[in-house]
Amino acid sequence: MRDAALPQSGLPHAVFLRRLAGAPSASAADARVSQGAFLALRLVDLLEDAQPLYADAFHYQHAATERSCRDLPADDVEAAHLVGLVRSAADAFQERDVRLALPALLAYAHHLEDVLHLDQALDVLETATRVGGERLGSSDAIAVRLRMARVLRKLNAFDDADVLYAEARVLAANAGDRSSELLSRIGRAYTVLGRGNLPEAEQHLHEILRDAEASRDRRNQALAHQGLGVVLSTGGRPADAIPHTWRAFELLEDEPSRTRALSDLGVMLLAVGDTDGAERALAQVLRSGSFQDVIQNVLIELMHCASYRRDRVGFERWRERCEAEKPGMPPNILVDFYLKMGIGRARFGHFDRADEFLDTARQLATEAGLHEFVFRIERIKAGLRDCQLQCTANAAAAAEPLPQSDAVREVSASLARFGA
Repeated sequence: MRDAALPQSGLPHAVFLRRLAGAPSASAADARVSQGAFLALRLVDLLEDAQPLYADAFHYQHAATERSCRDLPADDVEAAHLVGLVRSAADAFQERDVRLALPALLAYAHHLEDVLHLDQALDVLETATRVGGERLGSSDAIAVRLRMARVLRKLNAFDDADVLYAEARVLAANAGDRSSELLSRIGRAYTVLGRGNLPEAEQHLHEILRDAEASRDRRNQALAHQGLGVVLSTGGRPADAIPHTWRAFELLEDEPSRTRALSDLGVMLLAVGDTDGAERALAQVLRSGSFQDVIQNVLIELMHCASYRRDRVGFERWRERCEAEKPGMPPNILVDFYLKMGIGRARFGHFDRADEFLDTARQLATEAGLHEFVFRIERIKAGLRDCQLQCTANAAAAAEPLPQSDAVREVSASLARFGA
């Protein structure tokens, strides 16, 4: 299952060793956290066998891991997860119940996913699956598969993600877990979208939305609306996407998900020319201090807003902030950054530089298997020279707001009231 996601090493938890090797020094905070993570996961590995060959093996490893954790930065979020993981592993060993370690493993994986350490998040989730084995209850087995599938999807390992979504759906159906069954179908629709098949993804999401409404599943209604917003916007129909995304924002109950929906909404409002509404939504996301990938997307979109307004100073300011985030960007966000850099340069009349950025974006998208991005970039490149001929004459007109539907105006007005 891992082959499509990242290269393998014979060593267990090699992704953490690679992170340790990449730290600036052995005493650096990240090096100590990476070492602590490696030791903590090796400790969890000992839970796979309920009766270890040597009775003292776990206690020896536990003592060494605890000593390592005592040297971790006290205010580091990841360090706190590791301390909790070590404690829960000790409880699981004491009670001979590996399930006691699962909440800490899932929480740690979620944190790694949020900070875009996706290969490490996958390693932690695979550890939970391997160590838990047949001892996991149905709800835990479903949850782990859904989490793994989501991480694999973000790594563009769509085939592997599909396998896990299918497994989760079967397990959920057998357990009578209607909500998780719908969630697995939503994830599958996103893998279809990732491969560039927008019509099929849209069809799946409409079907899921009807089923979620029939079962009065508020959470999955919200996620289906959110997915439809992404699909319609990606397919060049932002005006149709905006009401779905706003409805998702209204239905969602947890702040991180609401913030992500608001980020998507800002992108769509800019696409229909409502820069005021877009900047209002995106600024709210920045104030929320959201997850790293959301903030990266927001910075790129604020840069895009500035180029839309033909604001060179604002464009450069947001570009510099994006550049600072670039080392941690996953492939899809990095492609979007170069794409919108190219669009911005073209808007300011720097067509040779625009072409270079678009070439870089296309190359990165091709390498990552992001086919929809490739098609979009090629369309933009094909129209770049035509844009060059009329750019100067039409620059002012290009920044004028586009005609908006009643639904879009209603969402924009609601967003203004929300911001106030």
